[in-house]
Amino acid sequence: MQRIARRPFLAVLALCLPALAFPAGADEAPAVGSTVVPAFAPVPAADVVEADFLFLRRPVVVFADSPNDPAFVRQMELLKRYYAELDARDVILITDTDPAAASSLRQKLRPRGFSLVLMDKDWKPMIRKPLPWDGREIVNSIDKMPIARSEALEKNPAGR
Repeated sequence: MQRIARRPFLAVLALCLPALAFPAGADEAPAVGSTVVPAFAPVPAADVVEADFLFLRRPVVVFADSPNDPAFVRQMELLKRYYAELDARDVILITDTDPAAASSLRQKLRPRGFSLVLMDKDWKPMIRKPLPWDGREIVNSIDKMPIARSEALEKNPAGR
C-alpha cells in the first residue's frame, strides 16, 4: 500500500475543508433544534412591545423624520459593522422613521428630527445623541452602563 505524503495531503484537506464546513445554501441562519435562529437586524418601532423585552434586551433606538434622512442613513451604515457586538450585548436595534405613526417609543422619548437613544435593560434612557455615533462608541458606552457592568461581573467574578 502506498503511503500518502503528509504535506500535500494537508494542503488538499485545507482547500477542501471550507467546502465541507459551509456547503451550498449555508447562507441561511443556522438551525437550532427545529427552529431557525434569526439574524440580528433592525426592528421597526411599531413591532416592538416594551413588556416583551423589559430586562431581556437593551434598546438602541434610532429616530428620524424620514428613512431618507442623511443622518439616519449614515447611522445605519455605522451600526451595520457592529451587529455581532451589539447582538452579544443583548441589544435590540429599533428604528422609527415615521413621526405621523406616533409609536409608543416616540411618545415616551419625544425626539426632534434625528435622534439616537441608548437605553439600559430597564428601558430607561441613558444617552441621547442628536448626530450619528460610531458603533464602537455605542458598544463602549453600553459596556459602561450599570446593568452591563453587573452582568459582566456575574459572568467573570474574577474580574473585580
